[in-house]
Amino acid sequence: MTVREVLTELGGVSRRTFYRWRELGIGPDALKLPNGELRVWRSDFIAWLRKRGEASA
Repeated sequence: MTVREVLTELGGVSRRTFYRWRELGIGPDALKLPNGELRVWRSDFIAWLRKRGEASA
């Protein structure tokens, strides 16, 4: 998934928030491509969402 797709799935979270989560080590795992763009495996994204849901319960 592209960063834009992740942000859309999260309901409009800002790009800055996503990158801040990455800085803090609390964002979903992402791969950095040779051109500098990030990609997130959908399975990693879903696992991250589940983990966040469990933490808030």
